[in-house]
Amino acid sequence: MSVVLRPTVTPPLAAAPMLAALRAHTVPGLERHDVDTGTHVRSVRGRHGPAVVAIRPRSEHVSVRIGADRRDLPELEQTVRRWLDLDADPAPIDAALGADPYLAPMVAARPGLRVLGTTDWFDTAVQTVLGQQVSVAAAATFAGRLVARYGDPGRDGLRCFPSPSGLAGADPHELQAAVGLTGARVRTVLVLARAAADGLDPSDPVRFRRDLLALPGIGPWTVDYLAVRVLGDRDACPAGDLVLRRALGVDTAGAVTARVQRWSPWRAYAAFHLWTYTAYGSSAP
Repeated sequence: MSVVLRPTVTPPLAAAPMLAALRAHTVPGLERHDVDTGTHVRSVRGRHGPAVVAIRPRSEHVSVRIGADRRDLPELEQTVRRWLDLDADPAPIDAALGADPYLAPMVAARPGLRVLGTTDWFDTAVQTVLGQQVSVAAAATFAGRLVARYGDPGRDGLRCFPSPSGLAGADPHELQAAVGLTGARVRTVLVLARAAADGLDPSDPVRFRRDLLALPGIGPWTVDYLAVRVLGDRDACPAGDLVLRRALGVDTAGAVTARVQRWSPWRAYAAFHLWTYTAYGSSAP
């Protein structure tokens, strides 16, 4: 079944920056991005089978097409809302960050900027591990290889991201050869998959952060990034992020933490402004 929805949203909505971020992170085989139509398509797992979601964000609304089992439609609509941060009220966020001299030009250029979330926490967590110490483009390439080898058939020619149980049993040597990862990164991916298969989930944020940090190969940057994307913590900021350090002209995570303190309680939005300006294209309106 396929339906077209226009979810409620409080304008303005910074559509071009949203599309720029989605384009930069597009995983081949899992997603398709059409620059000409401003459409992003993503494969998603529904409770009753694979689904596909196509979004077209505009300045006042988002058009969403969902192809899925009828029983999954209400939950998938909520998934899209969380993914695109459609419940945000831009007015207080833009007012607070726009009052800061450093961020003011970015906020003026991109009113209503949203913080991208996730359609599936395990998908985002694995992709974050794949992105440790490499570029966004390299991480997307690694994820595409992972999906091609271990993903499940989806809809509309796309594949679903591997499930925790499906990935947990992968042979480490085969995984390394198929994706092109280092041995250390392979171990982290497999440990994360096994933890997720055994019940790790973000429903308890404090425990989730603690359990993630206990896994080998996962440090504060990964946990802080997932706090933004998965937990929806709008005051979280991955201070160890290299792009943020460069954008702010500092050398250490501690210096980033000190610099962004004045942007609380909207530090996640500040981070997305900096990422958008620095990594996703400063010309995005």
